[in-house]
Amino acid sequence: MKKFIFLITFAALLIFSMNFVQAQIEVGEFPQNIEDQFVLEPEKIEVEVWQDELNVPWELIFLPDSNRAIFSERGGNLRLLENGTLAEEAYLKLGQRALGEGGLMGLAHHPNFDSEAYIYVMYTYQGDDGEIYNRVSRFEDQGNHAVNEEVLVNKIPGSSNHNGGRIAFGPDNKLYITTGDTFNREIAQDLDNLGGKILRLNPDGSIPEDNPFTDSPVYSLGHRNPQGLAWHPETGDLFISDHGPSGEDGLRAKDRIKVVDAGDNFGWPDKIGAFDNSKYKDPLIMWENPVPPSGMTFYQGDLYVGTLRSESLVRIELSRENDDYRVENIEHLFNDGRGSSTYGRIRTAVKGPDNYLYFLTNNRDGRGNPRSRDDKILRFKLDE
Repeated sequence: MKKFIFLITFAALLIFSMNFVQAQIEVGEFPQNIEDQFVLEPEKIEVEVWQDELNVPWELIFLPDSNRAIFSERGGNLRLLENGTLAEEAYLKLGQRALGEGGLMGLAHHPNFDSEAYIYVMYTYQGDDGEIYNRVSRFEDQGNHAVNEEVLVNKIPGSSNHNGGRIAFGPDNKLYITTGDTFNREIAQDLDNLGGKILRLNPDGSIPEDNPFTDSPVYSLGHRNPQGLAWHPETGDLFISDHGPSGEDGLRAKDRIKVVDAGDNFGWPDKIGAFDNSKYKDPLIMWENPVPPSGMTFYQGDLYVGTLRSESLVRIELSRENDDYRVENIEHLFNDGRGSSTYGRIRTAVKGPDNYLYFLTNNRDGRGNPRSRDDKILRFKLDE
């Protein structure tokens, strides 16, 4: 009898082990064939402080045809800038607290803001059931404040980690939303779950008829913690940034930049990296060492990416041939690659209407080492 029980137990453990092995993340190749460069003091770049002593700024937007800008602070406030001067009163107070990586995150304005003056925000909240979620809402702009919340997407999976959080309108005037897997990695492959996805909506929150999956807001799936959205200024192609593993199956780093088409599946958590003849889409870039990339923008032809652990503003030079992109150069600006960083953790990069490139530090987010008068919004302008 004991021998029989032992055999049954051994068989059960063997089956569990086999299933576990099958669930392991398969790691592919690094798609780019170049080495990163580090430039602590880049030539022809003169950085100036635009705003300082801020509380973990997450996103910055400039309102069209006005002298106003708005930025989000992860603790729950939207702040208004007019002619570069910070208003004393908050533009909007959501009242929720930051929860780890969650809180007040993404920010956008309606593409036809002159006639439809809506401000869109993404933030973390606790539901009536006690669970943590994210939602995207829009508010009516009233000049120096916003009113009348209208919830567009509710109960996006939320957590203290991996919330995604970036929102932006694309050249098609659709609202794109990045969502994380909240460390429940299996949901990234579940089309009935909003986590680990890129979502696409009409400005009123309805689902576009031309989305790749019928009656679904999902535009792309198989992502871990995407935090950046940017569209190529010439092709209109969507680029996103995504965080790689931080311990899953013993894997670390492998942060990625991806070019996304409608319906693309990038494979998380089954696969990560580039594969031959795979049903999954390959990333454009995958880093061997930890970067985590966050918000990003195109500026004068190059892709600029704010990075967190690598504490640099990454400049990526691209070329294009036969509809394929090729990475020509990757530079980590303001970092020497040996532990010295000028500005620390950088949350996002934004192109302003004045042709300055703005970038936001996040050294007061609990993971950085605050510099004097952190956090800051900094900027520079390059000659065209």
